[in-house]
Amino acid sequence: MSALDFEIIAQDPASNARRGRLKTPHGVIETPAFVAVGTQATVKGIAPAELARLGIQVLIANTYHLHLRPGEELIAELGGLHRFMGWPGPIMTDSGGFQVFSLGAGLEQGVGKVASIFPEENPRGGHLKAARPGHSLVKIDEEGVSFRSHLDGSPQRFTPEGVIEMQRALGADIILALDECTSPLHDYEYTRRALERTHRWAERALRHFQETEPQARQTQALYGIVQGGAYEDLRRESARFITAHEFDGFAIGGSLGSSKAQMHQVLDWTVPLLPSEKPRHLLGIGAIPDIFQIVRRGIDTFDCVIPTRLGRMGHLLVCRPPNYRINITNACFRRDARPIAPDCDCYTCQNFSRAYLHHLFGAKELLALRLATVHNLRTLAKLMVQIRRAISEGELEELQRAWSA
Repeated sequence: MSALDFEIIAQDPASNARRGRLKTPHGVIETPAFVAVGTQATVKGIAPAELARLGIQVLIANTYHLHLRPGEELIAELGGLHRFMGWPGPIMTDSGGFQVFSLGAGLEQGVGKVASIFPEENPRGGHLKAARPGHSLVKIDEEGVSFRSHLDGSPQRFTPEGVIEMQRALGADIILALDECTSPLHDYEYTRRALERTHRWAERALRHFQETEPQARQTQALYGIVQGGAYEDLRRESARFITAHEFDGFAIGGSLGSSKAQMHQVLDWTVPLLPSEKPRHLLGIGAIPDIFQIVRRGIDTFDCVIPTRLGRMGHLLVCRPPNYRINITNACFRRDARPIAPDCDCYTCQNFSRAYLHHLFGAKELLALRLATVHNLRTLAKLMVQIRRAISEGELEELQRAWSA
């Protein structure tokens, strides 16, 4: 018996978008849903009660970071992740596979989480500037991954079974199997080897999850991860392999190609092979134009640091293409008495002007980071409400056009 109950309640007539309801042990997630990133058991600068008021339904924390500090044993001793961080709603935990990748190929090739995840769309070539060939801090073998902590240099070891145990101790509602993430700069042969290893790890993780504590399936759900880079045959092979196993849901991870166009191709190859009755999660994507594209292709949940990280940099989300954001540190906002977005109901827009935000960022005041993050999270939460309504009413295409005008 799965800890999840997923039902589809509406289907968009013009695309593969669907509206659903994902029931977890800690509450219901109305989908499609944005998953706020709380890497170290916190969404930076925002209290859990405030997140709920903003309309955030579900968070994702990171096993790698929480294992290193403060440790899953301590979190379990203090009542699990929900009690530890004071968030009563659903929580996901990533396996830490991307962080392991960042210490290995990501460091060597300069491929990061946001700015250079699509190298072809980084005109300044930042993914190459930051590359450090020969500086991998990771050793991957058949049994797992060895690396050193970025905090104190202590030796660490992740295995598929060990990562399941870590996430059990954390107590998240939805956990992910350990995978080997690849880079858009990896060639076909390396991507294939990583894919085959990910598949063997997935089988080990699922076996451990099912056999050691069968009752855990009533309180936690395990997602398998589809890999394969931007190679059609590998993506299709991975989707068929992972869905042949009894995972509770499926995530699409790893390299999504060198451009947004390749990401769309990856989803077009992959999503149709995932069973419609189970939830689908996309790892690490969440810019506003991308949201419409991934939802139209049938993604139910997705996580991304974009709204919080950009907010801390002074980039505030607005309904205006092509970038859908303004840089509040620009001089043109020094005397701008308007709110960030006139129709926004967030605390920031209801109480402060663009000029005030410009001043706070210029003065490097901590309040600037909070107010910007509040606005960005509320903007995405409202967008998801609009998308869910549009799917139910058969008007998703019209909503997308309105946001693109």
